[in-house]
Amino acid sequence: MFELAWLLVALPLASAAVLLLAGRRTDRWGHWLGVLASAGSFLVGAVLLVTMLGAPAEQRVQDLHLFSWIPAGAFSLDAGLRLDPLSLTFVMLVTFVGTLIHVYSVAYMEHDHDRRRFFAYLNLFVAAMLLLVLADSYLLLFVGWEGVGLASYLLIGFWNHTLPNAVAAKKAFVANRVGDVGMIIAIGLLFATFGATDFETVFAAAGGASEGLLTATGLMLLLAATGKSAQFPLQSWLGDAMAGPTPVSALIHAATMVTAGVYLVVRSGPIYAGAPTALLVVAIIGAFTLLFGAIIGTAKDDIKKALAASTMSQIGYMMLAAGLGPIGYAFAIFHLVTHGFFKAGMFLGAGSVMHGMDDDVDMRRFGALSTAMKATWITFGLGWLAILGVPPFSGFWSKDKIIESAFATNGAEGWQPWVFGTVALLGAGITAFYMSRLFFMTFHGRRRWHDGHGAAPDPDAPVRHPHESPGLMVWPMWILAAGSVALGGALYFGGFEYWLEPVFGHTEHDDPVLPVPVLIALTLLLVAAGAFLAWRQYAAAPVAVVAPRGSVLTRAARRDLYQDDVNEALLMRPGQYLTRSLVYGDRQVVDGAATGLARVVAGSGELVRRVQTGFVRSYATTMVLGVIVLAAVVLAFRI
Repeated sequence: MFELAWLLVALPLASAAVLLLAGRRTDRWGHWLGVLASAGSFLVGAVLLVTMLGAPAEQRVQDLHLFSWIPAGAFSLDAGLRLDPLSLTFVMLVTFVGTLIHVYSVAYMEHDHDRRRFFAYLNLFVAAMLLLVLADSYLLLFVGWEGVGLASYLLIGFWNHTLPNAVAAKKAFVANRVGDVGMIIAIGLLFATFGATDFETVFAAAGGASEGLLTATGLMLLLAATGKSAQFPLQSWLGDAMAGPTPVSALIHAATMVTAGVYLVVRSGPIYAGAPTALLVVAIIGAFTLLFGAIIGTAKDDIKKALAASTMSQIGYMMLAAGLGPIGYAFAIFHLVTHGFFKAGMFLGAGSVMHGMDDDVDMRRFGALSTAMKATWITFGLGWLAILGVPPFSGFWSKDKIIESAFATNGAEGWQPWVFGTVALLGAGITAFYMSRLFFMTFHGRRRWHDGHGAAPDPDAPVRHPHESPGLMVWPMWILAAGSVALGGALYFGGFEYWLEPVFGHTEHDDPVLPVPVLIALTLLLVAAGAFLAWRQYAAAPVAVVAPRGSVLTRAARRDLYQDDVNEALLMRPGQYLTRSLVYGDRQVVDGAATGLARVVAGSGELVRRVQTGFVRSYATTMVLGVIVLAAVVLAFRI
């Protein structure tokens, strides 16, 4: 059955080609072709998953040869797919959640003139993401890596007739290209060292490579991961990327593309095994971004940008777990899967709110929507409880395992468990606050909108008529909400860590520096405190329709902790000045020399032209003067 794996990529890729090349002729049914292509990939993935579950553990890593890709003398690279528990986990996440988002998009994009093109881009993205996680070499992985970058650019800027949307797409594209430099350098280092880029060769030989080489490669792979997964310092594009249609945010910025960096790091485990410094940097970046995104999320009033900040923070949890090494790899993927369900569900819930509130995204203009949008309220609320880590919801099983691993001492220095563990605990409390703030501002408290009847609750309140979304939007939300409730427990008790052992190997876990029951109690205490503070401030107390000025930290968080300002000062402005200087030099020196010579020749010609008058008497006079001059010269030499 594994020979069918090529269909995983081929089905959505073929659908994208049909929808793009056939054009308007597919407008009436093109969106359903997109749904069927994604669903077809899911069914193929399900068959492969069942097949692999029935195989012994030692047979759960399969390499499928497709064709000879780059034959170049002594060097030859085949295009192939690696089927193992890690890649199939991603396949199931991408295709299942992706199919639900496709169904949701049928209704969400119903009135868009270019709905068919939107589904073509969605299919292109799914195909590229599947190629990324199934590739059996870094070079083929890079093809999928660039494919998701292209598709995300097209989807974020789908409504590019509006300038901010086009700018947001360009910003995401440029930030990811910066990270891609790291990927290109890493692939170059691997090829120069091992003469190959396929996983089997590289991982087998990595143990004999120097620590310096592996450290450099690991850091370059991390740079690539920070771009795709919106981690510091390449995270500033994620909030602006919310300019795309909401299903794009759910697919790309919750469940799939932003997790590609996590996949890259854990897939490269054999490289990081010989590069402890690079692995430590991974953990530091994850821990820092975890808090960075959480702080930003506390001040955002745009519901989608608040969720984007949450995504940045939750990916930070995954990167922190990946940076812990073998003890954290499985838990990073565990949280990645559960997060894909509850965060995609909340993004779709945000789209449902926008659908009922005339595309408004300002939570200060919401409030009390639980009475008008009950299905959205319930499904969003289940995702909210999951991300808070309330037992027995999914986030409790996955995020708490990361916190426990952060406090463990497997190969860590004495300070690391306390620092990383404290950061993970603190992040849980802040997450509870800003996600509860979002939930209460949207669905509870006093309504800050006006239905057009009776007295307005606030002079600045907009007129809105909130209503529940159609069934094609609601049912995917219910399914994702079910995953938010039960998926974490099912994976935990189903032996998810054991399922990934053929990829990561078996690792014994040291006990945390604090007892596990104490850690669970501390985590729940911080979560309860954060939720209570949010309830007191944003549900029990009135919320201003117009945001107050706020403290210095609040203003900084609203501006993404000045990351754009830093990028502008350190990168954009110097780049502009350098470009202007080079242009000035090119125009004044290079072009100046060429145009100056041309002016001299033209001026000389102008002087000579004036002598040629066309009058015979002028020429006769000139001849006479010439004769006189010659005679004078001859007489002068004789004398």
